[in-house]
Amino acid sequence: MKFHDLMVQVGDLPVFSSALLQAGDVDRVNIQKQLSRWTAAKKIHQLRRGLYTLAEPYRQKDPHPFLIANRLIAPSYVSLQSALAYYDLIPESVPQVLSITSKLRSKVIETPFGSYRYHNIQSPLFSGFSLVQVSTDQSAYLARPEKALLDLIYLTKQGHTPEYLDSLRLQNLDQFDIKWMRKAARDIGLKKLVRAVDHLDTIMDRERLSLL
Repeated sequence: MKFHDLMVQVGDLPVFSSALLQAGDVDRVNIQKQLSRWTAAKKIHQLRRGLYTLAEPYRQKDPHPFLIANRLIAPSYVSLQSALAYYDLIPESVPQVLSITSKLRSKVIETPFGSYRYHNIQSPLFSGFSLVQVSTDQSAYLARPEKALLDLIYLTKQGHTPEYLDSLRLQNLDQFDIKWMRKAARDIGLKKLVRAVDHLDTIMDRERLSLL
């Protein structure tokens, strides 16, 4: 395979896998050697073993950070402060893309496109996310606002306390479906999450009163 052939095959993909190139009647060993050469020549970037993106100026689309996060570890979904910032629910930007996975222990992966952190969560809690269009032509699995906060509370020591919730400086709270959140907390069956929703309800009442 020549580099021109690679561009024809994956030029419109923000991220591609070596498995895609090795499908069918091809010389898989040669393709792997070529991928190694192109990586060394900085014509492509290796995100992890078997996962790549074209380097500038060859790529047509920059991969969205959330798409990269999904593809680095599967199954996973973007959550925690990354999702809260995406929904403009916290004022700070987040230097890492934070995701939830049920596959492995907590892990950090460094790539040419930034740092990606994964937090392990029990399989029964691996829910509350959907495929969201995060750019014009890219989609990623992303927690809904309420689940992003529940995940953060679950993973944070004393995350259910009013002091911690106040420290997040939550904003635009009209996005929260408190009924959905309360049901989710009860279904999960952790008193910590149920208490946190009660405190959040109080914070939301306080914000509503401040707007009167």
